[in-house]
Amino acid sequence: MTIEVSSTVSCPHRAKKAPTTRKSSLHRLRAKGPNRAEDLSAFVLPRYLDREGFTSRPVNKDGLVGLLVTGTIAPGRADWCDPLSILTGHPVAEENRTSLALFLVRTENSVYGITYGMGHLMIDPVRIDPGFGIEFAVRCLKEDRITKVRRQVMDARGRTDENSATSGEHIRGFGIEQFGEIVSQISGQIENVPLTFTTGSKRPAHVTGNDRSIKIHLGNSPAALLHDLQEIEEVCARPNPLPEFEFIAQVRPLSPKSEQALNLDGRLDAMLGEGKTNRMALAVPSVCREHFEFAESFKVTLAGRAGQYAELDIDQLVAAVQRRPAGGRLRALREGRIQMFSSTDDSEANSGKVPVDHWFTAEVPDGVAHYFYWQGKWYEIGAEYLTVVEKRIADLLAQPASVTMPPWTVEMCETGEKCGDPKGHKRHNVHDEDWYNKEVAAQDRYVLLDKNNVHTERLRGGGLEIADALGPQGQFICVKKAASSTAPLNHLFAQGRTGIETVRFDLEAREDFLSKIDKLSPGHPLDRSFSSPTLVFGILLKDGAELTPDSLFAFAKISLLHTATALQGMGARLEVVSVSRTAETGMARVTTG
Repeated sequence: MTIEVSSTVSCPHRAKKAPTTRKSSLHRLRAKGPNRAEDLSAFVLPRYLDREGFTSRPVNKDGLVGLLVTGTIAPGRADWCDPLSILTGHPVAEENRTSLALFLVRTENSVYGITYGMGHLMIDPVRIDPGFGIEFAVRCLKEDRITKVRRQVMDARGRTDENSATSGEHIRGFGIEQFGEIVSQISGQIENVPLTFTTGSKRPAHVTGNDRSIKIHLGNSPAALLHDLQEIEEVCARPNPLPEFEFIAQVRPLSPKSEQALNLDGRLDAMLGEGKTNRMALAVPSVCREHFEFAESFKVTLAGRAGQYAELDIDQLVAAVQRRPAGGRLRALREGRIQMFSSTDDSEANSGKVPVDHWFTAEVPDGVAHYFYWQGKWYEIGAEYLTVVEKRIADLLAQPASVTMPPWTVEMCETGEKCGDPKGHKRHNVHDEDWYNKEVAAQDRYVLLDKNNVHTERLRGGGLEIADALGPQGQFICVKKAASSTAPLNHLFAQGRTGIETVRFDLEAREDFLSKIDKLSPGHPLDRSFSSPTLVFGILLKDGAELTPDSLFAFAKISLLHTATALQGMGARLEVVSVSRTAETGMARVTTG
C-alpha cells in the first residue's frame, strides 16, 4: 500500500522590524560664535573635506538640519602581509579599509557630532567639548547601577585604574577617593530620561560618558533623533549633578588644543619667564613611578644642554628655560627629556626618556576656579572642591602632636657658616635625614629605627623600613625634607602607610619588628596589638617654612588626604608636624604655649 502525503502548508514570512534606535557616539562641539552663524564644515578637519573618496552633503529633512561627511580610507596592503608571506611561504595580499562617517546636527542650543566607525577622527579636536560626557552621565546615572569606572589618581603616582561590574553596583562600591581622582569614564544605567529607546518598553537605557563623548542609543528617524537630543540637553541643563556624583564633576580635563588650554599654556610660559616656583613642583610621571626609588641619577636634556644629576630640582629646570623667548619656555620643557639611572653615571638606565613637562606640575588660579598642569595636561578644579580640600588639610594640620621634633639646623662647614659649596671644603657637617633621625632618637624614650629594616619571606631584598624613629608611647615617626619637589612627600606618605599596614596585617613582619624593639629598647610601652597606632609625619619645607594649607603644593595635599583616609580605615591616628630650622616643634610647641 502506498500512501502519498502532500503538504502545501505555507507560513507567511514576517519581515524583520527595522530598529528604531542605534547605539552611537555623540560629541558636543564648541562654536566660535553664535550657534546659527557658523558653517558646519568648520567643525571638520579640512583634510577630510578635500580628501578623494570622501563626500560632504548638507542635510535638511523633517526639521533635522546638519551636514553628513562619509568616506573610506584604503591605504593599500596591510603592513603585516610581507612578514606573514615570508613566515608561511604563502602569498598574502590583504588590504586595510577603514570607514568613517560624521553627522553634524545643529539644534537651537548646540552643534553635535554623531560618529560611526572611525568618524571621530574627522572632528577638529579643538572643537570637542571635553566636559560633555561626564556632565551628562553624573546627572542621570542610577547610583546603584554603575557598570564601569575609569579614573586617574591626580598625584605623583600617575596611576590609572579601571573597574567593571557586569550587573552594576553602587558608585561607592568602586572605592573612588573623593579627593584628587579624575573620573575620565563612567558607564551605567540611567533613569528619568525619556529616550526613544525606552518608549513603550520597560528596558533600561545605558550610557557611557567620557571626557570626549557619550555612547547612547539615539533615534533613527529625524523626529526621534531631535527628541533624544532635546532630552539630553534637558539633562545637561540641570543645575547640579546627582548628590552621589557631585565630587566627580569637580575635576575635569581640558582639551589640549582648546582655547582655554592654549591660554593657560601662555600663562604658564609667562610664569616660567618670571622664574617664580612657588606654584610649581616636581612630580614623578606614571611611567617612572615603579623604579623612581631606585634612581641614583637623572640625565636631563633641556634647552640644548645635557647633564647628569644626583637629584632633580624645580628651580634648576625653570632656570634652564627662563631666558628663552616668550612662547618657547613651555615648549622647551615639552621637547626636553629626563631619563633615570640606577647608577651614578649613565651606564644603567632604568627608565626611558620622558618629556620634562611630565615631571612638572603647576597651579594657575583664575577667579573661582583653579587649573593644574599635571602629566602634560591641564585640569580644571572647581572652587567648591578646593574649599573642601583646604579645610580638610587645615583640620589635619591643626591636630595636636604627641611627639617633640627637634630643630633641623642648617648645614655648617669649616667656615662656621651655612655652606654654599659643600664639595669645596674638607670638613663639612651635613645635616641630612640620617643626621636628623639620630637627633630625633636622641630624645628620652625615643628609638632610632632608620635603616633597621624588617625582613620576612614576603619582604624580599632589602626588607622594609617601618619608620625612622619610634616615639615615647610607640608613635611611628617618619621624616622627610621636601625643599622643592612633591616626590619626597609622596614617598614619605607611602612609607608611613605601608609601615602601618605591615605591622597590622603581616604577622611575620610584626613579630620581627617587635623582636627588634625588644633588643633596642626593652620594656618600651608600645601597644603590641597595633589596633590604634599613631603615625607622625615630620616635614621640613624649604627654608624651614611652616606647614600650612598654602605652603603645601596642591598634589601633596591630595596625596596627604589619600593617606589620611587610608589610615583612618585602619584605625590609625595621623599627626603632621612642621619641622623648624631653629626651634623644637610638635608637642614641645603645644606645651610651651
